[in-house]
Formats: sequence, C-alpha cells, structure tokens
Amino acid sequence: MSIWWSLQLRREAESVPLARRLLRGAMDTAGVDPDISYDLSVALSEACANAVEHGGPTTSGTVRAASRSYRVTAYLDGEMCRIEVADSGPGFPSADRRTPPASPASADAEHGRGLCLIEEIADHVSFGNSPGTGGAVVSFDKILKWRDGALLQTV
Repeated sequence: MSIWWSLQLRREAESVPLARRLLRGAMDTAGVDPDISYDLSVALSEACANAVEHGGPTTSGTVRAASRSYRVTAYLDGEMCRIEVADSGPGFPSADRRTPPASPASADAEHGRGLCLIEEIADHVSFGNSPGTGGAVVSFDKILKWRDGALLQTV
C-alpha cells in the first residue's frame, strides 16, 4: 500500500502550515515514526516557504496570475517518502542547480538557511529547474521508520 497526494497552493504564507499539516496527518495515519514525520514536515515547510518567497515575479507589489501558486507532491511508498515542491518563478541560477549554498547564512541573518536545512534533514536532495516552466523544483527523499502495527509498514 502507498499514499500520494498533490496540492496546488496559493503563494501565500498561510499555505505553508496547510501543506505541513496534510503531510503530518498522512504520515501519522500511515504509522510513520513521529521523529521522521517531524523532520519531513520541517523540510517541507522550508521548501514551501522558499516557493512562497521566491516562486514568481511581482509587479508593483502584486503577484502575476501565472505565478500565484506552487505545487507540492508527496509519496509515501514502502520504506521511502519523496516530497517535491515546484514553483513557476525564475528558478535557481545555473550555478545553484545541483546543490544549495555551500553554507547557511550567518547566525544573525533573517533568511538563507532553508535549503541547507533540507539537505541536512533528508537522505537525498535535488535542486533544479522545471524543463517546461523554468521554475524551481526542490525534491527530497527520506527513508521511513514505522511505529509497530503501522498501515504501510513493509514486512
């Protein structure tokens, strides 16, 4: 048995906790270990916050129609969870497509830690641009641990 879902969310800060709660609810229902569930929800929050902040151009403070949303897709299958967050913004600069910044922002900076945090939490991370739209795509995988009697636990 596996679970997957995909959401198209408005590029608004209020969408980030919604995505996080849906992921945590699915993982809790499936029986994923709470520590793994928490880690993945933090990584998802960072990826969504990045899409909200950088996921599209703005004109005079108003978001253009084509970039008002971003997509979140999550797969829980067997021993693995894969999450992908894609936006329709300018994407990553070509130099940043394979890895996030070499080190997080300074301790007193307000921004700049999210991609590095995702890389620390996940087992595998990919940062790239969508071939069709050019928007940024952040995807990450994590090997799951299960509670006893979990619905999706492999034997």
